[in-house]
Amino acid sequence: MKQLEVTIMGQSYILGCPDGGERALLEAVGNVDQEMCAIRDAGKVRARERIAVLAALNLAYQLAERPLAAATPARSAGQAAPDPAHGIDIEALIGRIDETLGRDGQLL
Repeated sequence: MKQLEVTIMGQSYILGCPDGGERALLEAVGNVDQEMCAIRDAGKVRARERIAVLAALNLAYQLAERPLAAATPARSAGQAAPDPAHGIDIEALIGRIDETLGRDGQLL
């Protein structure tokens, strides 16, 4: 796994990235940065933590609103569906985020 340095809302972060996943990670970072900056620039919310939570909710909502592919393969109960547009297992991603946040209790 390699590490990439990225910038979100003017703050630098070092993120782990699986080999070959650089493009997808940079696209995700761009989406998060764009959403967070839009919320900040609207001027109603100032705290970074609140901005991050609102951005996460906005992005999750956008993702949930995407129509599911008609040819989604059957899956067993409890198995998360990958995002058809990106091949991402959303439940696994949420689990990784929860695990990482649980280590230090800090969002940002």
